[in-house]
Amino acid sequence: MGLSLTPEMILVLGLAGFTMLMLVLDWIRADMVALLVVVAIGLIGLIPADKVFDGFAGNAVISIIAIMIMGEGLDRAGVLTYTARVMMRMANGVESRLSLVINVVASLFSAVIPSQALAALMIPISSRLAARTGVPISRLLLPMAFCIFTATNTTLIANSPLIILNDLIASANLNLPPGAHTIPKFGLFSVTPIGLVLAAVGVAYFYFFGRKLLPGHEDERLKVTPGRTESYFAETYGIGGETAELTVTAESPLVGMSIGEAEALHQAPLILAIKSGNESRMAPPADHVIWVGSVLGVLGPREQLNRFANNQLCRLSTRMRQLGELFNPTRAGISEVVIPPVSRFIKQTVADLRLRKRFGISVLAITRGDQVFRDDVRGVSLRAGDTVVLHSNWRDLALAAEDKDLVVVTDIPKEEQRPGKIWQAVGFFLMAQGLALFTPLDLSLSMMAGAIAMLLTGVLNMDEAYKAINWKTIFVVACLIPLGWSMDATGTAAWLAQLVLTHLGGVAPWVLQLCVALLTLLFAQVMSNVGATVMMVPVAISVAVATGANPAAYALIVAVSSSNTFLISAGHPALMMVTGPGGYKGKDFLRVGAPLTVLMLVATLLMVNLMFR
Repeated sequence: MGLSLTPEMILVLGLAGFTMLMLVLDWIRADMVALLVVVAIGLIGLIPADKVFDGFAGNAVISIIAIMIMGEGLDRAGVLTYTARVMMRMANGVESRLSLVINVVASLFSAVIPSQALAALMIPISSRLAARTGVPISRLLLPMAFCIFTATNTTLIANSPLIILNDLIASANLNLPPGAHTIPKFGLFSVTPIGLVLAAVGVAYFYFFGRKLLPGHEDERLKVTPGRTESYFAETYGIGGETAELTVTAESPLVGMSIGEAEALHQAPLILAIKSGNESRMAPPADHVIWVGSVLGVLGPREQLNRFANNQLCRLSTRMRQLGELFNPTRAGISEVVIPPVSRFIKQTVADLRLRKRFGISVLAITRGDQVFRDDVRGVSLRAGDTVVLHSNWRDLALAAEDKDLVVVTDIPKEEQRPGKIWQAVGFFLMAQGLALFTPLDLSLSMMAGAIAMLLTGVLNMDEAYKAINWKTIFVVACLIPLGWSMDATGTAAWLAQLVLTHLGGVAPWVLQLCVALLTLLFAQVMSNVGATVMMVPVAISVAVATGANPAAYALIVAVSSSNTFLISAGHPALMMVTGPGGYKGKDFLRVGAPLTVLMLVATLLMVNLMFR
């Protein structure tokens, strides 16, 4: 006798539908959606009230936190900077070799560093290598991002769907039908054979077909790499001209005006710095008042500067006598940053952020797809994936980037913070892997041991560790795990499996596996890979149990397939981050991602069936 749809099942399906809809429409932040769902599960009583928030103390969440901290430690110690130097020597300026080296390195690190964090680290490195070799950055960023995804299934260390897989399996084991065998958990390197094959397929795909599939348009935005020449910003954003000093005389109408009022004047140049008395500062805030004798550091075409100086009765000097130190290229300049999907700047206007007052940063322009905002940038509300052009002191920019609200794309002068700790960072990271592999300790305890060791030895400090944690990801993972539990506990997963088998009854096992993989892929394109995994793993396990197949194999197919998000830029935060700097269009993702998606699906099904035959 088949299962009947119960009120509890309807409630779970409603919550799952609400979750998917909100994550797709983005009306509410993903972490807020997850919190709403977990609270609703507790209030309705779908799982015991004392278990509702157990996701926060689960092995998956603790493991992710520890891995984020260790990833930051590796970056602070200069591991990736050192790797970049090695990559430069290996590539020797050859485009095909450079792309291959970047893709291999991205694949290697993706096994141990979460995808989004690794993309944020690799984007400026790729930009630096592109700038020094002349290779268009559009040829490098998309393959790099895709290779991160293809290789992230190599271990259970850095891939959130694989990390939470064991927690979902533990929940499924509690609700198996009588006589069913307990599903074994996956070890740290249980998935390595699959991950290595997928990584090899991804690297080979771009090595042999990358030049044919990657964007063929070579406009000025892609010919010149960010950070290479000032002409790049002139050609791309219309930000050109030269820097100069304007000295405000007693007769000038600017006296008593604020910086914001002066910038609003007709054909006013960009005001990047000011000196009043003995005090000089970059990026003066909009409410900073201009007085007699103030020296303004401005940027604009020569004719515009002359005209503005004459109209405002200021003395113009193209020689930076007063502000030369502030505008030293080794200390300050123009740069590009990308707004990542987890940034707190999203949905806030530039004016609201007060970047000048907080960080000493001036916003010059914003690009969003084919749109470039140059006028009234203060009123532009920022979105995930926006590329923002800034003028700042390099040190101030690095400080602003520490909170992960923006990702620096431009190759800016940057000193390694703790190069003397590099071997300690690597050693403790390897120690954590060894504990997870060769001892009976849980992954969470092993990873946290490595993180604590880095903190105790000064690889990074506690404040840096807190900043390294992507709390949005943590809340999404911890709060959505109970949704998977409720699908098991209420029988919703079994009912959905029954529904699937009713329509696909009698088909070959590989067809069922393909359907599970395709459904997961579809969900992962429009919602988070964690959400897709939470929803599909219980269903996949129920399908496997009902057909006498191996539940572990079906669960693994779901977890691996959730990373195959190659078709749209919104499919994964890392893709949104490379879209702007690479100048990619929607058709670029489809052209490059569709064949790769097919290859990944085929390789995944083949390898899973070989492992579980």
